[in-house]
Amino acid sequence: MQEYTTSLAPAATLDAAKSFFSRRNNIYSAFLEQESAQHITMRGQGGEELVIGVIADGQGTRITGSTYLFDQQIARFFATLPPAASQAAP
Repeated sequence: MQEYTTSLAPAATLDAAKSFFSRRNNIYSAFLEQESAQHITMRGQGGEELVIGVIADGQGTRITGSTYLFDQQIARFFATLPPAASQAAP
């Protein structure tokens, strides 16, 4: 499981995740399976499950990403998001 905090709103963060993972044109693409206001579940190559959860806190939106094989792709997705003010470089 990986965590990150962004300045995006929860809904915008989930939209960004759906776009990021579905537009990948390789074995690491994943497609929406379940969705709520606080999470998405996606399926990728070989049935691999990818879960992104979001919750607003006092510093921005806290995101958790969980998967068995797509760890590097989750880290890449997090790197595309604007950091929360508390994570921004001084």
